[in-house]
Amino acid sequence: MKKLSNWFKKLDENLVKTLLIGFIFFVPLWPKLPFKMINYTYIAIRLDDIYLAILAFVFAFQLLRRKVALNKKFILPFALFFISVFASFIWNAYVVKNMQLPHLGLLHSLRRVEYMIMFFIASSVIKTKKDFWQIISYFFISVFLVILYGLGQKFLNFPAVQTMNPEYAKGYILYLTPDSRISATFGGHYDLAIYLVMAIPLILSFYFFKKNNLFIYLFIGALLILLYTSSRSSFIAYLIATVGFLLFIRKFKFLIFVLLLTAGLMFTTGEITKRFLKTFQVRRILVNDRTGAVYIGQTITTKELPAGSFYVKLKDQTKNSDDNLNTFRNKIVQEKVNEATNSGVLTVSNTDKYVATLSANLRPVNTVVSDISMATRFQVEWPRAINAFKKNPLLGTGPSSITEATDGDYFRWIGEVGLLGTITFLNILFLILKTIFVSIKKLSFEEKLIGYGFIFGFFALFINASYIDAFEASKVAYVFWTLAGLYIGYYRLTYEKA
Repeated sequence: MKKLSNWFKKLDENLVKTLLIGFIFFVPLWPKLPFKMINYTYIAIRLDDIYLAILAFVFAFQLLRRKVALNKKFILPFALFFISVFASFIWNAYVVKNMQLPHLGLLHSLRRVEYMIMFFIASSVIKTKKDFWQIISYFFISVFLVILYGLGQKFLNFPAVQTMNPEYAKGYILYLTPDSRISATFGGHYDLAIYLVMAIPLILSFYFFKKNNLFIYLFIGALLILLYTSSRSSFIAYLIATVGFLLFIRKFKFLIFVLLLTAGLMFTTGEITKRFLKTFQVRRILVNDRTGAVYIGQTITTKELPAGSFYVKLKDQTKNSDDNLNTFRNKIVQEKVNEATNSGVLTVSNTDKYVATLSANLRPVNTVVSDISMATRFQVEWPRAINAFKKNPLLGTGPSSITEATDGDYFRWIGEVGLLGTITFLNILFLILKTIFVSIKKLSFEEKLIGYGFIFGFFALFINASYIDAFEASKVAYVFWTLAGLYIGYYRLTYEKA
């Protein structure tokens, strides 16, 4: 009876930590299957939301019983950010009433709280150094399992559940083609890539700290899966963060090994090299002088990254005979004639005049065109966010107001929550980095290493956020705020001891 009593007492003391360890495995490994769809959006309530609700309830209960404690230093900065987010929501939904779907604004506001509460939960469970080492080891095991699943998806046809469009987000089980970019257990290849580039500096820092070759194998696996995602922005973030980290800690020989390994795997996998070459393309395109419409002759396939309609005109506009371009011009003219005829706008008697006018308006231009991914950002998503910011620089146009995807967190922040929300959020990130950096100054080089690993992993995430909604991706956000809480908890202990 006494043993059972002691077991329950131990469980009570470590209940939040136990649930947190489960969460560390559950979030990256459980596919994004919807539990309940939300009207007018493809963001759904999923099992990770329910798990977190249970975890948050237990955390609050244990907090009242003083079994865990809040990190008081960060309460005010987080509170200011939450206030700014809900102020933006209330202002836009109920004062100026320019938010068409207030329930989505509330959902997106609550998502910020949901993700970021993990910081306080994670930091509260670090009562001893042993707690940190135990939990961070489970994080690396979860990374290993994600890598295994990614390899299985690439070579053994493991299924995927993706959320990259409204139809997929309904929870369809997908089997990827050999040319597809893998997503493992994540909602898309971008999310998986961000997760890996955030983890890689941590993996390397623990390799140098522990001198354990298992971390080298974990690094190689993470790099390989990163390349199979073919995410260019994440690969750039990986290079900057990893090279910067190794230079900062003066591991020059190891840096050479990493660069050679990266180059070898990059050319072996091949796909990411092709995508970099397609980022900007020199092309001779057709531009309608009257409407500004852009036409690019290209064959759209699953293997080729198509060019978008965003272009920069070259100074050299030397004309050359291009049979393919003339054929493409004739094809466009014929398509327009068919459209006008079918709609009743064009009659047979006016066809010749219409063809002559349209042909004359289609002017060939020598250009550099971006791929469709970058063109979408330049022409649609980023201008939309900037216009939202102009409407209300202080509060923005409210959470959810510029759709699910902005593909760039900085643009999303200024557009949705304005300067007030952006500044208060950046203040939290700065305070986390400052706290860790100041705390490690008095520690040994080995203990500094793992702190530097987190800092450079954060930089990788921040670089990614310039091109992708990194802090909005649920799996990435959960992991980041959990890691931030763990590191803050650990260095608070080591700093106090020092």
